[in-house]
Amino acid sequence: MLQERLIVNVLTAALETSADFAEIFAEDKTSGRLEMVGGVLESSLSGRDYGVGIRILKGNFSVYAYTNDSSEHNLIATARSAAAAIRGSAAGSAVMDLRRADFDNRHAVEIMPDSSQKKRKIELMRRAHSTAAGYASTIAQTKIHSTNQLQNVLIANTEGLLVQDTRVYTRLGISAVAEDGDQKQSGFSGPGAYAGHEFLEGLDIEEHARTASRIAVTMVKAGFAPSGRLPVIIDNGFGGVLFHEACGHGLESTAVAPGSSVFAGKIGERVASPLVTAVDDGTIANAWGSLNIDDEGAKTQRNVLIENGILKGYLIDLMGSRRMGMPSTGSGRRQSYKFAPASRMNNTFICNGTSTREEIIANTEYGIYAKSMGGGSVNTATSDFNFAVQEAYIIRNGKIAEPVKGATLIGKGIDCLSKIDMVGNNLEHGQGMCGSVSGSLPVNCGQPTIRISEMTVGGRKGE
Repeated sequence: MLQERLIVNVLTAALETSADFAEIFAEDKTSGRLEMVGGVLESSLSGRDYGVGIRILKGNFSVYAYTNDSSEHNLIATARSAAAAIRGSAAGSAVMDLRRADFDNRHAVEIMPDSSQKKRKIELMRRAHSTAAGYASTIAQTKIHSTNQLQNVLIANTEGLLVQDTRVYTRLGISAVAEDGDQKQSGFSGPGAYAGHEFLEGLDIEEHARTASRIAVTMVKAGFAPSGRLPVIIDNGFGGVLFHEACGHGLESTAVAPGSSVFAGKIGERVASPLVTAVDDGTIANAWGSLNIDDEGAKTQRNVLIENGILKGYLIDLMGSRRMGMPSTGSGRRQSYKFAPASRMNNTFICNGTSTREEIIANTEYGIYAKSMGGGSVNTATSDFNFAVQEAYIIRNGKIAEPVKGATLIGKGIDCLSKIDMVGNNLEHGQGMCGSVSGSLPVNCGQPTIRISEMTVGGRKGE
């Protein structure tokens, strides 16, 4: 993507003032998106994005600039412009030994995405539409989208790093809307992977389509959820989004380094139930949130965040490493060259316990079973959260009873961690997009079925 001589010249220009570190992130990304509404292809979009980001550091001070003109003249001018914001005397000449770094590729891709697969993708999307629309007469609309992305990156810095990687992402999203009188409810299933077209070919598309429609059809006829302080069982898979949002972001050095996280300064302290071990692992083969290297060129790794309830570590990028005096955990990520990297999650999950889902439900006299989570909001400084439940049921006398809609889970993440009193043995992961300071990124959120002994449920019926 960029020649080594050009890289050295740009990095040298970046150090012309008193910076102590400079980095180049070059990206060449192609993407495609097909969208089908009601079985009719509504849009077909593709694009290519190419550019270079230059980051310059002096101590804990950072300057970031980016451009889509990769000519040597412009890159040197961009580097000098950014370096001008670094105050101090000239650092003098620099000698850089750029040695290409190697890594083991953990994510085999069998079929690289290209335009020739469009017809086949449309066939698969029509299968999803047909199954979802035919699930019940109350299904009023379906929307299917297929996305793919091929990203080539080059990362080099003044510490001698020079590394390149190719990343491939594929995802299918299935939405269904059910209508019953003036009531409307939606359901969604969105599997994705760090993989090529083979991922779509191997998917059980009908099962995902039925899942989206089942949620919509079940919820449209459901009564409203009760409100109050109740035991809550959150099912496995994307239920892990609660931990991701309410706790995971508070474990990122972006929040910990300035002391704006409830987890800051608590390494070695109990922050959760002894049943809770939580991990962020960027190395899982072909997982949606995985990477070989992060966007600072560091190898991703398995980071134990909480072990048996004790806080063990944080997610740390280069800037966090400087500010906290702790090593990077391979967690620097960014959406594109237009964003400076920041500490971010990859595949975050609560590890398996020993209970079965059936045991957890049977041991709950009365409560809420959150089978599928929706969206929400979180204050990372306090871990206060508010999450909608996409698919919920009442648990009565140890059995799953009637479905309820409109349930909202409200609480503080660090408090909920201490109230997890049963952990299942059925860990699964769900796929999502995480938005934060360095853009929108693919992440896995995972957990086994868990029970929180008591939390606030917002609904329309008092209990």
